[in-house]
Amino acid sequence: MEDLKTEKNVLLYYPARPALRPRKHSLNLVGDEFDGTACFRKGTSDGPDAIRRVAEDIETYSPYLDRDLEELPPFFELGNLPVGDSGDADRDWQIAREAFDSLTDSIDLQKAEVKFLALGGEHSISYLFIEKYLIAYPDLILLHLDAHADLRDGYQGYRYSHASVIRRCMDHFGPGHVLAQYGIRSGTREEFYWMKKHGTLHRDLDEFCGFIKALPEDRPIYLTLDLDYFDPAFVPGTGTPEAGGEDFLSFIKILKLLKTKKLVGADVVELAPAVDPTGNSDVFAAKVVRELILALYGEGTGHVG
Repeated sequence: MEDLKTEKNVLLYYPARPALRPRKHSLNLVGDEFDGTACFRKGTSDGPDAIRRVAEDIETYSPYLDRDLEELPPFFELGNLPVGDSGDADRDWQIAREAFDSLTDSIDLQKAEVKFLALGGEHSISYLFIEKYLIAYPDLILLHLDAHADLRDGYQGYRYSHASVIRRCMDHFGPGHVLAQYGIRSGTREEFYWMKKHGTLHRDLDEFCGFIKALPEDRPIYLTLDLDYFDPAFVPGTGTPEAGGEDFLSFIKILKLLKTKKLVGADVVELAPAVDPTGNSDVFAAKVVRELILALYGEGTGHVG
């Protein structure tokens, strides 16, 4: 397989080190520019490199978590997965999936303590990563921050659609897996009925944070974050904005809890830079990613697992 690449080999924050393959006992950053099933406003294919470009000029210190990226052990930048350009969304999505499989099939994510932070691309890319974590961790907690339920059984002819990504992940759920959702404010009646029936949807921030706080410190957690979780007043540069979202400080409140837990992986998806010509959405997303990197290293500076 050809090496993964970024735009002009730009790295996500300068403390990151380039790598050709995932490193064990480390955090690995990877982009997926797939935008094939986006159904309203396209442009998330530019998301990963837009975040990288902005990150070059953002401080590495977080006053929210009182930590600095420069204090961390090395974390690694793998570049972007190859994505097909045939125009056949199913085929193009599968190319990225096969590339990620080739990177990870020989790795036990749990035993090797391999963490991924993925950058989208639209939300269907999260499936590539979540599937691997569900296999590796039979007791995984999947946290889903989003404006949309993403529980449809396919959308507009695509089984692996951005509108069905959580439903597809549920296909791999075992008895020890748990889904917890917050920020959801758009979906079908059937989706909301399903969430109510299964108790996955948390209705307010305090309830959601209480759920996280009560989790055992050794319970593995994966976070999938669609940037339309945030109100479009803060992040207009996304494909499917929904009024009534949260702000940056709500996310920080969640991360302050997650950094005390066992956060084993995460993704940030649905940034569409061209939709917001001010570039503010890119900066917002880059700050979200900075905080996530710090949270993925846990309470202790050297702690990854």
